[in-house]
Amino acid sequence: MKPERHEHPVIRVATYNIHKGVQGLGPARRLEIHNLGHAVEQLDADIVCLQEVRREHRREAAYFRHWPSQPQAEYLAPEGYEAIYRTNAVTRHGEHGNAMLSRWPVLSHQHRDISDHRFEQRGFLHTRVEVVDRVVHVLVVHLGLVPASRVRQVALLLAHIAQEIPAQEPVLVAGDFNDWGTGLGRRMAQAGFREWREQPTPTYPSRLPLNQLDHVYARGLTPVHAMVPSGRIWQRMSDHLPLVAEFAWDD
Repeated sequence: MKPERHEHPVIRVATYNIHKGVQGLGPARRLEIHNLGHAVEQLDADIVCLQEVRREHRREAAYFRHWPSQPQAEYLAPEGYEAIYRTNAVTRHGEHGNAMLSRWPVLSHQHRDISDHRFEQRGFLHTRVEVVDRVVHVLVVHLGLVPASRVRQVALLLAHIAQEIPAQEPVLVAGDFNDWGTGLGRRMAQAGFREWREQPTPTYPSRLPLNQLDHVYARGLTPVHAMVPSGRIWQRMSDHLPLVAEFAWDD
């Protein structure tokens, strides 16, 4: 029997920059991908949006004895979830990008390159997910470090949404916006996107969170809650903390 929307009144969405599953530098670096697998499962989100996800990295795979044989997106997906990954950056030893893990069926996916200059490779992942009886568009983003680049990248993101997504279909935009101010949030609000901001939810840096670099915005869904898990284990796994946000149907 097909589920009904009243049986699933809230969509739970997490966004998490996992720092490629490794923390630390040089000989002191440590593999955190196994802990991240447990962490993602504990978030209990319907949709998990991930940034800095490795598909492969030959040097790290040779260095770490317990480097997973699966690509990181597939390794991190809880049982029963579908994993979608698309590359943002190709490097000397491998590649990394954005991923989405979904409890609900994924209907389609595409990738858009929004690199703004030759020193940073950036992009976003656009998926269509069938949540109960509705199509929900989920866009996973990782914006650049240069403020002017981020403004142009958000403009490209919003232009893509306007061109590719019907106005009546719900949209979630989640990821690492790398924005220490409020300018990008205002641009998202002007385009009709909302997020839950009734109390601060700083996500970066994980050891002493000062600012919220990670966001989940929605159009056609109502923000009802957001939280950031706390505790020493969360501080160790990545330089970001995950953000978990909940949304209700507008109708």
